[in-house]
Amino acid sequence: APLWESVAREDGDLASIIYTSGTTGRSKGAMLSHGNLAANAVALHQAWGFAEEDVLLHALPIFHVHGLFVALHCAFLSGAPMVWLEKYEDAQVLAALPKSTVMMGVPTFYTRLLANPGFTREAAEHMRLFISGSAPLLESTFAEFEQRTGKRILERYGMSEAVIITSNPLEGERIAGSVGYPLPGVELRIGGGEETGVLEIRGPSVFGGYWRMPEKTAEEFTADGFFKTGDVGRRDADGRVWISGRAKDLIIS
Repeated sequence: APLWESVAREDGDLASIIYTSGTTGRSKGAMLSHGNLAANAVALHQAWGFAEEDVLLHALPIFHVHGLFVALHCAFLSGAPMVWLEKYEDAQVLAALPKSTVMMGVPTFYTRLLANPGFTREAAEHMRLFISGSAPLLESTFAEFEQRTGKRILERYGMSEAVIITSNPLEGERIAGSVGYPLPGVELRIGGGEETGVLEIRGPSVFGGYWRMPEKTAEEFTADGFFKTGDVGRRDADGRVWISGRAKDLIIS
């Protein structure tokens, strides 16, 4: 039955178990608390300038954090309506663009739009922001999108265990190939003190551990509480983060 009344929760109370990393071994249940989700939602709402005047174009699946939390929370916090599509289809997305202001997608969404002659500068004119994540955005896609629409895709970086970690700026330079800067409250460092290495993070949105896997959880955290993401990258002199690969083998199909 529907839950008509809200129930008070503490920051540390478990909110969600998202299963992840089945591509590299046994799938693990990342335990995200209400505090984890709230901290990330508030940071993104501010970082991406969401307002009640926005309309979110949502064509993402909701079985991972991108569609289930990142997109929905930004709309919920601003009271913004959504155009919610069952799945991505060129025709439906093109029809929804003139009624929307923000779109969140994976790189494939944008390559498919660019391959469609109906995706013109006029079709994208009403949009204030296109956001990309969940997989690397090719620099060629970034450049072609800007040439076609006059708008730069905002690329960000996240994972099930911490929701969104870094983002290119809303106001300021968005650079192809970079995933931008850590969100407010997120500490990010390169493991081992090298110039390039595994990214390690700590902050209010980082999960508490893997469901019923205490040994695996202990392996993935450093003694001072940083989570080892498994992603390899570097930070430049400006503080921007660049991801170059994975510390473990990974197949995305």
